[in-house]
Amino acid sequence: MRFHVLTIFPSLFPGPLGAGVVGRALDAELISLHVHDLRDWAQERHRQVDDEPFGGGAGMVLKPEPLVRAVRTVRETDPRVRSILLSPQGRTFTHDVARELAHEDSLLLVCGRYQGVDARARDEIGEELSVGDFVLSGGEVAAMLIFEATARLVDGVVGSPESLIGETFSQGARGGFEAPLYTRPASFEGHDVPPVLRGGDHAQIEAWRVREGEHRTRRVRPDLLRSSRKAGEKE
Repeated sequence: MRFHVLTIFPSLFPGPLGAGVVGRALDAELISLHVHDLRDWAQERHRQVDDEPFGGGAGMVLKPEPLVRAVRTVRETDPRVRSILLSPQGRTFTHDVARELAHEDSLLLVCGRYQGVDARARDEIGEELSVGDFVLSGGEVAAMLIFEATARLVDGVVGSPESLIGETFSQGARGGFEAPLYTRPASFEGHDVPPVLRGGDHAQIEAWRVREGEHRTRRVRPDLLRSSRKAGEKE
């Protein structure tokens, strides 16, 4: 799978994406990362990519010309690319969206900056994703988040696919949280590992994990259980 990132700060990449599971997948060429400097498509003398907003107001706005030229260039060189603007006004990025994106051949993640992006460039890009109900200084951190969450779901990236089955938000966790995890020692500062996890009965262990995962989800994020039930009713 190919990932493209369009940004005014290309030196930020790969950053943390070069480490761990995703970093190894990049080294093994299971996925690829192509970082594009938006200023390469600026035609002004000083490679300016922003300007003041019409109608007044604080902040600067990313200009449409370099953005549209850049997006069209990537589309010409990679016709199967799916273009996405990172924006707090976009559809919320979730694990289900990551699963959806992981089936694409190629993604272009466009990082906004300053006060925002000219509406005509937004129309050209077409699709917007948000990583939450908050505002960042730019889309680069959001792009890294989407890159990692999506890349680890691409076939072959995670060495043991079984580890994806029961993790939080997965279908194995019924769309909610996974159960509490424990490792050695069996007793720590008066807190013991639940006996069921040490008993060796896999059916009982699985039942415990389902029950505890649902309990934790109900306590912290009951909306996830409601969403999971609605999804099941539609199937």
